[in-house]
This record gives sequence, structure tokens and C-alpha cells, in this order.
Amino acid sequence: MFETADTPTPAPHPAPHPAALDVEVLLRQCDVRRSRTGGPGGQRRNKVETAVSVMHRATGISGSASERRSQEQNRGKAIFRLRLNLALQWRVERTLPWVPTPLWCQRCRSGAIRVNANHEDFPALLAEALDVVAAMAFAIPETAASLGCTTSQIVKFLRAEPQALAWVNRQRAHRNMPRLR
Repeated sequence: MFETADTPTPAPHPAPHPAALDVEVLLRQCDVRRSRTGGPGGQRRNKVETAVSVMHRATGISGSASERRSQEQNRGKAIFRLRLNLALQWRVERTLPWVPTPLWCQRCRSGAIRVNANHEDFPALLAEALDVVAAMAFAIPETAASLGCTTSQIVKFLRAEPQALAWVNRQRAHRNMPRLR
């Protein structure tokens, strides 16, 4: 297809939020530390370094896990927690109007957001939603319209992570806006 002057070129997405990066790309930006800690294990307790802590160097945000005997399982949990903490604590400035990412479009159909809070896509989607909420000055109906979902769906999505809803409500309170329920 040839591009003409009449054919608008969609604006490219800016650099992705760190929570949306592929795990291997994210890990290259992190320090990974293994240690021994208390927790389940019986006779094997404190004999093997199964606890994992992952810190994103650029932001100083981290995630850790030590509840499993397996270092690999703890590594997976620590990475998920890091991505979730990045989504909650780090904002990427977004230009408006916002064009949802392919991941968001895949998970948001017919105005409904379809993802479980424990799914590996959740932190990336939460980061995108919170970035757009902030760019829209915490106006939820406008955010929902920009993301292609209903207002009730964006509130339900934020409710899936209580810290996200609490942050949005604190920001709305500073702006004399009503709390989301």
C-alpha cells in the first residue's frame, strides 16, 4: 500500500513502560540478588539460596519472593512483583490522544477488560491504564473512552489492584474530585 498525503500516519508509541517490557529485556536493566531467608522448607531451610530480589536500576523499584523452595519459582514471583510495583510506582508521560497498545486492544473487547490480576499481562495493562489516567488528569470517563472501554470497566480494573485504586483516589482527592468506589 502506498502512503499518500491523505493517509494519516499513526503516531508511534513512545518507549514502553518498564512493566511492559519483555522479561529478558527487563532483567538486563535489573540487579538480581539471591539469598537465604526463613520460610517453608523444613530440614532444607536456610541451606540453599532460594530467596530472590530483583531491583530495576533506573528507578530503584524492586520485587522479591522467598515463599517457595524453588529458586526458579521465587524468581518468577519476584519478577511479577517487580513489574507490578513498577506499574504502581512509576509513571511514563503519555501524549494525547492516546492510542491503546496492541496488548491493551487484545485484552479489551466490546468495552470489557479481560485479564486476571495474577496474569503476566496484568502489570503492563495496569501501567498503561494508570499512565493514561494521569495524562487525562484523573478524569475516568475520558480515560475509559481513550482506552476503548466503559467507565465501570476501568474502575473494576483498578479495583483489581487495591493500591492502584487508592493512588487514583488520593490524586482525585487532591483535585477535589469524588472518590471512585
